Amino acid sequence: MEHSLNFNSMIIGSQNPKKLIAFYKKVLGEKVEWGEEEWAGWQVGSGHLIIGPHDKVRGKSMEPERILLNFETKNLKEEFARIKALGAKVVAEPYRPEQEQGMTIATFADPDGNYFQLMTPMV
Repeated sequence: MEHSLNFNSMIIGSQNPKKLIAFYKKVLGEKVEWGEEEWAGWQVGSGHLIIGPHDKVRGKSMEPERILLNFETKNLKEEFARIKALGAKVVAEPYRPEQEQGMTIATFADPDGNYFQLMTPMV
């Protein structure tokens, strides 16, 4: 049975969305596709990343590995250096996981402690 689902977006709720928005503006580019006050959204590839306030979110992420944002790039070394220079916390330097031959991954934490990864294209 075929389904008609299409992944559209990921929303990150934050107690301090303005700080998170400022961080992701540096990572993804100043051009926000849409935004108002404490909300911002970027188109990243075919999906969207959206950041905004959430009344049940407090402090840093307690389980940052639960959901990982993956950003694919052919220029992993350059993007890793650029994002590291922005002050992102490095969780894992670029490495090649055993189960993913040919792929390189690097992991960062954003200001709320959420993990996001850079990865080379899947082969």
